[in-house]
Amino acid sequence: MHLIETVNLSHAYRDSVRALDSVNFVAPRNLRIAVIGPNGAGKSTLFRHLNGVLMAQSGQVLIRGEPITKKNLKEVRKFIGVVFQNPDDQIFAPTVEQDVAFGPTNLGLDETTVMHRVDEALGLLDIEYLRHRAPHHLSGGEKKRVAIAGVLAMEPGVLVMDEPTAGLDPRGRDDLVRFVNSLWNQYGMTVIFSTHELDLVTRMADYVYVMDQGRILVQGTVPEVFEQEELLQRIRLDLPVIPKLCRSLRRRGAVIPVAYTLEEAENALAAALALRPRP
Repeated sequence: MHLIETVNLSHAYRDSVRALDSVNFVAPRNLRIAVIGPNGAGKSTLFRHLNGVLMAQSGQVLIRGEPITKKNLKEVRKFIGVVFQNPDDQIFAPTVEQDVAFGPTNLGLDETTVMHRVDEALGLLDIEYLRHRAPHHLSGGEKKRVAIAGVLAMEPGVLVMDEPTAGLDPRGRDDLVRFVNSLWNQYGMTVIFSTHELDLVTRMADYVYVMDQGRILVQGTVPEVFEQEELLQRIRLDLPVIPKLCRSLRRRGAVIPVAYTLEEAENALAAALALRPRP
């Protein structure tokens, strides 16, 4: 039984544009899943179905084998935490502490448990210093971390993030990568995210779905998906820098494998140049 599964999920907005067209998506336990595609591919619409913000018009969304209904919506939203692209869509309380406490308070938890969860979430995101700040005075990166902390305070089984690095500077992106990987490594959490920055996919994903015009075109591991260069180009997506460089060098005669991470590229180039690998 998968944590999340959509079965022939379709959705059309009022203007009759079909945002999702028979989408079959699966999220197993303890996996980092990237959903990529051009603007308008249907990524955000899919994510809004995963915790019942949008209800299925056609097809099904199954959470731990059970379809989402109005009766189990509260439990679904407790289990599936969604962080939207714009943190201002989620942050509304007068202080950061109150905002992060909002979710667990609504679960009916006692004050001691709520504050324990707030402390843990702020600690995980390294934003204890923002506790008493007003959210509307924060930077975009700080707001993003507060939004994530608010979701984590609910202790979800799955974290869904729509364009999590949008508006972040390079250091903020690196911090987010480390954080997501720590959730996967230390807590076994399933993480699902969408991104236009395909270099992030090689750093924080095990499995990839490629969407366009409401459909899943291809899915597979990172190497399996990025081997399909022609398909990606057809939907206006470029290869990440490292595999793109490797393939360019191969076309010029270099005998190296295609690498997807910096460590793989270093080892491949070191072997090609007969250099000693780093200890």
